Amino acid sequence: MDHVTLLAEDGTAIGIRLKSEVHTGDTPLHLAFSCYVFDIRGRLLVTRRALGKRTWPGVWTNSFCGHPRPDEEITAAVRRHGAAELGLQLDGLRLVLPDYRYRAIDASGIVENEICPVHVAVVDGDPSADPDEVAEWAWIEVDDLVDVVARAPFAFSPWMSEQIPLLRAIGEV
Repeated sequence: MDHVTLLAEDGTAIGIRLKSEVHTGDTPLHLAFSCYVFDIRGRLLVTRRALGKRTWPGVWTNSFCGHPRPDEEITAAVRRHGAAELGLQLDGLRLVLPDYRYRAIDASGIVENEICPVHVAVVDGDPSADPDEVAEWAWIEVDDLVDVVARAPFAFSPWMSEQIPLLRAIGEV
């Protein structure tokens, strides 16, 4: 059973809890990450969350997200999730939004409440998605994605809808 790291308001670790027990209607602040994967042509990989996911099932989102295990380096967790969820070996992995934080409530009432550093990486090849994590995936031109997220943010995960303009502002998308 995986655990997540619980955080104080200032981002310091204050404990751990089973991942399966964290996401409720009163989710405590905890550590997560997001990753945006580009191919060698500069297209961005977007994924649709599996229908069995507890939060935001079936919603289109960034390449992948996850939670580092307690005492696991975040970059190691990003690489682990990229390999496990998408079968990808990430090149040029970089932290680009170290202080991103959000809180959102999905249609079922489950809350996400995370400090969620954002990473980018490059791959040479297509994913091999785990169907328990990813229902569909697609490569998309970055400008097209920026445009559609701006026009219809409700069609995407709330974290991606917030992250895309931030990534655009720093020149990462």
